[in-house]
Amino acid sequence: MRQRITALLLALAVLASVCAVSALAEERPAPAETAQAESPEGEDRPASPETPAEAAPEAAPETAPETAAGAPSLAGPDLAENVTIQPDPLGEVSFANVERRMREGNLQLLALEQSVLTIEDIDYDKLYDQLWHQLNELAQAQWAYVRAGSMMRTISNLPAGQRPPGMEDVEYSDYEYNTTFDQLDRAYDAVRDQFDAIKDGDMQKDNADVVRQLNNLQDQIVMAGESLYAALTAMEGQEAGLGRQLEGLNRTVEEMELRYQLGQISAMQLLEAKSGRTALESGLATLRMNIKTYKLQLEMLIGAEQTGEISLGALPEVTAEQLAEMDLARDLAAAKEKSYELYNAEKTLEDARDQYKEDADYWGYNEKRMEFRNAKRTWDAAQYTYNNTVQNYELKFRTLYAQVKDYCQIWEAAKVSLACEQASCAASELKFQQGTISRNALLTAKDTLREAEEKVRSAAGDLFSTYNTYSWAVQHGILN
Repeated sequence: MRQRITALLLALAVLASVCAVSALAEERPAPAETAQAESPEGEDRPASPETPAEAAPEAAPETAPETAAGAPSLAGPDLAENVTIQPDPLGEVSFANVERRMREGNLQLLALEQSVLTIEDIDYDKLYDQLWHQLNELAQAQWAYVRAGSMMRTISNLPAGQRPPGMEDVEYSDYEYNTTFDQLDRAYDAVRDQFDAIKDGDMQKDNADVVRQLNNLQDQIVMAGESLYAALTAMEGQEAGLGRQLEGLNRTVEEMELRYQLGQISAMQLLEAKSGRTALESGLATLRMNIKTYKLQLEMLIGAEQTGEISLGALPEVTAEQLAEMDLARDLAAAKEKSYELYNAEKTLEDARDQYKEDADYWGYNEKRMEFRNAKRTWDAAQYTYNNTVQNYELKFRTLYAQVKDYCQIWEAAKVSLACEQASCAASELKFQQGTISRNALLTAKDTLREAEEKVRSAAGDLFSTYNTYSWAVQHGILN
């Protein structure tokens, strides 16, 4: 019976709303006006806030979301300045193409980009009008339901013989009526919240914040890919160094085996030399396994076939102009402005400020009330937390700036050592030709020269990697 009553009430509500359509064709009434009806308890329904029809001209313009830039670059010369980026040959990747290939082939980045496009595709004017119509439809349904409920209440109070045909068994239920009306009321409030969010610009701002967060996440993934590339080049340098050491140990073991046969050394000395060679071979095998593992990760990041055999190009070299262009104060200010970490911390501080104002107004700023004192302490803690976040960010940036300068001086020192080793190796070549040193001594001198060359390349790689991180910080505010 209750289900029949509910269905009948809804049918009457729909019929009443259809009859009201003609009035909408002449004028665009406000939802609050059409919903001015008595409540289930018999009281007048309170008017809604500012009506949608009046608020429509004041709809806030869409906030333009901040999008991330492309390749990292400082205000001065970029790492790829005046460089024409060519497509990579099959099975190879260059540093200049890492970001492009990641944004085109990385599945995680592509998924995030679709989310960004979905948000940016929102037509707030169209959505505003749709919500306005929904509000009016819900308000009309509420008013029609009130009228239908009043009719049902009247019919149920009539004697059975005086009721209209087909409604002799109708029984009015305040519980069912109130429950259905509350559902309509909650639906109206939910739509009204979205409508007001667009009108006030809150939805646009929130969506712009989401876009900024998603773009920041994409930039962090790209930066991680570039860092992995730089780390792999360093590991390949270590592999070359260990290979050179292994060649030296092989010559040493060969010499010691000859000396053992001549009785110049003991079997224990020969065994120790062979044991050192075995340990070095084991370490080299582990390093090669790690290189292949990380190459598999890089191949996945750029969307290439996962073989673990991809070839890496050399890292670009940081120029003197780029280093001279670095300015701590200016670059720190730029990094802080772009940092999503600081932006999010500021939003958290604003929320804490609003909560404090609300609590303080409620308790009348009365220092004698424990509740107000606790609210003030919470607000103070939020300020300390924000200031600590800013200080930590500045500290990390200053440390990064100092690291770039330090790696630069290490690189310069390595080049000086290389020049010294080149002269020493040339002297060893002359001595070998004169017959004053052995062939093994000459090979050892050449190994020392190659080690010095590797130190220069390693120092240049460390400098580039740190400078690239610094560049990302300046352009995108990302330090981690």
